Amino acid sequence: MAKQLDSSEYSRNNVERYHKRAAGKGIRKGIVAFIVVALLAALGGTAFAAVNWVKSLDERLHNEEVVDDELRAVLTEPAAPSDPYYVLLLGTDGRAGEEDFRADTIILVRVDPPNKRLTMLSIPRDTHVYYKGSEMKINAAHFYDGPAGMITAVQDLTGVQISHYAEVNFDGLADITDALGGVWVDVDEYMYDDENFHHIVSLDPGYQCLNGEAALFYCRCRKFYDGDYTRMRHQREFIKAIIKQVLDNPDPLTLFNVVDKCADMVTTDLSASEIISLASEFRGIDVDNNIYTAHAPSFAAMLGEVSYVFVSQWQLDELMAIINRGEDPSAFMEDLVVDTSSMPPQPVTYEEPVYYEETSSEESQETYYEPEGGDDGGGYDDGGGGEASTDDGGESSTGDGGEG
Repeated sequence: MAKQLDSSEYSRNNVERYHKRAAGKGIRKGIVAFIVVALLAALGGTAFAAVNWVKSLDERLHNEEVVDDELRAVLTEPAAPSDPYYVLLLGTDGRAGEEDFRADTIILVRVDPPNKRLTMLSIPRDTHVYYKGSEMKINAAHFYDGPAGMITAVQDLTGVQISHYAEVNFDGLADITDALGGVWVDVDEYMYDDENFHHIVSLDPGYQCLNGEAALFYCRCRKFYDGDYTRMRHQREFIKAIIKQVLDNPDPLTLFNVVDKCADMVTTDLSASEIISLASEFRGIDVDNNIYTAHAPSFAAMLGEVSYVFVSQWQLDELMAIINRGEDPSAFMEDLVVDTSSMPPQPVTYEEPVYYEETSSEESQETYYEPEGGDDGGGYDDGGGGEASTDDGGESSTGDGGEG
């Protein structure tokens, strides 16, 4: 599809800029770390043990093969410590022993601690982009240039500067869920897929506690009339559920335990003390009203023989303006009719919606799923992105690429 690219040509010359910025940032990190260590010591541990614990967390969080100078060089610190900032959150389809894998889930998060507000924007993994002069799907930037490439590609698409990066593979998502004792989610519709999943192949609708394997099914299943769009919505809803469950627990030791469990499953440039401090700042957040969600205005189509998702750039720009102001984008998404007029100068055919037969809910699993081992749906297909659809409370559909 595209020529092999050299990641060194765009980020190595920015390393000196990163080191200068990191010197000032280190002072703020030191203050936060001191507070965290003091709190841990007060909760019953010695200061020495607390320091070693924080150091251990940082070593596990900062996988040097991922969090390197190239990644840090493309990150941009907010102008002031109290300013909102963006985090790029990736869910990858990597498996043990694999060196090259793709970003299966791409979510850009605006973090606004003073107002206790979060905004999550899903970007379809098959989004058509031109990255360093080559035409490709946006998740291919991760294959070519790793996290630094993904950050660059998302910044180019959305027009915002990204300050932090976090990555978790889907096996890690299951482990995080089990570390929390399961996560309570309101499943909005009956779900069934016995082709790509094996032990957990269905979910009944309703409010229920999902274990790790069931959570993978909920977040990865895409057998819906609109394919990837419902899946992206489920992923955002699951993140909201995790945030609510962690921050609603008043015991600070629970927070430290969750961070400790996550350190083996998440890779990020954020330090352990920053994560704990951020969680403390967001304690008491109104999850239902102050966590906003949206997806990039887009639609699926074939370009030649390749299935892509095409973003309406001017509508994405309008959406990003709303997000940048810290406003709720739901009204914009509800009224949205995706503009399909801006297309590459090549033959394009629109994908037709794919409908799946509904299986009787009697075949589904129990409402509560006890942890069990086995396949997590690793054979899950990685087909095209699906069609633009209703999302986040009724976003308008352009499933067949019609009028826009």
